[in-house]
Order: sequence, then C-alpha cells, then structure tokens
Amino acid sequence: MEFLCHHRDRSDSLALRMELLEEHWSYMDRFAQEMIARGPTLAGDGETPTGSVHILDLPDAAAARAFAFDEPGYQAGVYRDVLLRRWRDLLGRTMWDFPGGPTDGDRFLVLGLGAGEAADLTVPAGRGDDLIAYGPLLSDDATAWLGTAALLRASGPAAARALLTEDRYADIEVHAWRFGGRSQ
Repeated sequence: MEFLCHHRDRSDSLALRMELLEEHWSYMDRFAQEMIARGPTLAGDGETPTGSVHILDLPDAAAARAFAFDEPGYQAGVYRDVLLRRWRDLLGRTMWDFPGGPTDGDRFLVLGLGAGEAADLTVPAGRGDDLIAYGPLLSDDATAWLGTAALLRASGPAAARALLTEDRYADIEVHAWRFGGRSQ
C-alpha cells in the first residue's frame, strides 16, 4: 500500500529541525527500500525547509501511522501537523528513476484537496517528462478519492498548479520541493 506523508513544520522550529537532521536521516534510512520519493518543501527563498514529504510503500495503514508519528522530528515537536493519506503511484517508478535527475529545473509538490467527483485520475498527457511522482490521494480503505498529489519539475508555481483541473478541488497547494536524503 502506498502512502503520502507530508510533515509541515511549525514556524519557529527550524533550529530544532536542524538539530535533529541526522536522527531524521537515520530514521528514514530504515525505510530506504520502501521509499518512492522524499524531500523537503521549501520557503520562498528556496533554501529554508517548511516541511518534509515522504511517499512510500508500506504493509498497511498502521505501519504508515507508525512511520509518520514515530519520526524523530514529530516526536520532538518540529511539525505543526501531518497529512497522511493512501496514495496510488500512477507512474510506477521512484524519484531516483526520474529522467530529469535530482537537480535539473525547479521542483514542486502540488496537493489538490478534493471536492466532489474524482478528477485527474490519469497521468496528464504531455507531462510525463516533468512528473517525478503522480497519483490520487485516497481514503484509508482506498475506496474514496480525496485529491491528487504530484511532485514535478515546472517553470514556476503557476505552471505547477496548472497540472491539476482547478475547479475540481476545494484547494490546491503548491510548495517548492527538492529531492531529499543524504548527499551521495
């Protein structure tokens, strides 16, 4: 079962986040085989972290909750909230398989929070070369569509937002994002 986990930082937690960085990475190393994508969301300066995104394949919802809430930053109070949703990988690859590599172009997390009938359930035509991860957000039992999440390369926030059908969502969030994990 695939899950998207987005830990969102408290506004005053940067020092604590940096203090716990090695613990965070060590924790994530335990999930290396399950990881589809990972990395920080960033403030407007493109450097200051505002959250962490992890997309992974885990055995069940209990394992996903344990992953999200046992994370050292969560335990220490770095985050103001956590979005944890079932997700379906429509690309069938990890971020490490993305042909654009880890640094080519600006990267974004786009979260479309659903309202009504499901939308954007297939990979958008002509965008495959820019998509790093793409798929629907689902209820715990995977029977209800709750939105769509994507990691992508785009020329800017407006171009990233345009990936989704605007009028089919209660809200669309766009966050600057970059490939995460230890430097190789």
